Amino acid sequence: MKESAASNPRAQEQYVDVAPGVRLWTERMGAPDAPALLLVMGAQASGLGWPDPLVEALAAHHQVIRYDHRDTGRSTSTFDERPYPITDLAQDALSVLDGLGIERAHVVGMSLGGMLTQLVLADHPERVLSATLIGTCAMSATPYKAPDGTEIPVPDLPGISPRILDLWSRPVEDKGLEAELDRRVEHWHALNGTRLPFDADYFRALERRIIAHTGTHVASTAHARADDANMLRTKELATTQIPTLIISPTAEPVFPPPHPQHLTQVIAGARLTEIPGMGHALPAEVLGPLAEAILSNSLGE
Repeated sequence: MKESAASNPRAQEQYVDVAPGVRLWTERMGAPDAPALLLVMGAQASGLGWPDPLVEALAAHHQVIRYDHRDTGRSTSTFDERPYPITDLAQDALSVLDGLGIERAHVVGMSLGGMLTQLVLADHPERVLSATLIGTCAMSATPYKAPDGTEIPVPDLPGISPRILDLWSRPVEDKGLEAELDRRVEHWHALNGTRLPFDADYFRALERRIIAHTGTHVASTAHARADDANMLRTKELATTQIPTLIISPTAEPVFPPPHPQHLTQVIAGARLTEIPGMGHALPAEVLGPLAEAILSNSLGE
């Protein structure tokens, strides 16, 4: 291992082989004998999408691991030559633990990472100490039961905001570094929601750092093109015994309420906590409350 040039100098980075020809970049922070906590980011997102202040707050109590998915950051990009299904990304999370010699971990997933965390929770509960899900939807076919008793089928739950769908419909073209930064900041502005101030400089600096870490500003679209079949785990989630916390961002524009409430219904024993004003992003304002919520679950408080 060596000190990470990409993040806090107290962290250590390591590459882990997860499949033939596929290596993932990982970074660990915190005491090596502390309980492990694995951070699983969303689609096309580098592990550096987990802000340093959040990682440092969690590392006061845990050995915290963040990593780059395939086709992100410093990890191997293989999709164009060897397409893979989304479910392989869930197996990658387990392979990261294997590669680092970790038997069980608290797992925290955001967006697609929350879906992957559900797959790990369902398929390999013996590897999970606790699960925290942020800004995601249920990998279950069970309808949502509204407070008035009405059952709402999953396809009829509220969808992604039109503004974000419009951004996602636009082709991703290489128009140079600054134009790519402009595109990413516009995307974060939409994801941030409408209840907290948007700090464009904060997100531009984040993306500039991710681009430097990755070595290119050219964005991948691999995860958007990957096969998302075989993701439902209705029965397994309904019977899990792993402590699970659902974070409900009140200004969530991708998986708005009642998606968090639906998650608490379909995952056995899950509990819910709201973070007022939070959207589908991690601005500075939400990092303290988010760290407190995650630790309340991982420390059993």
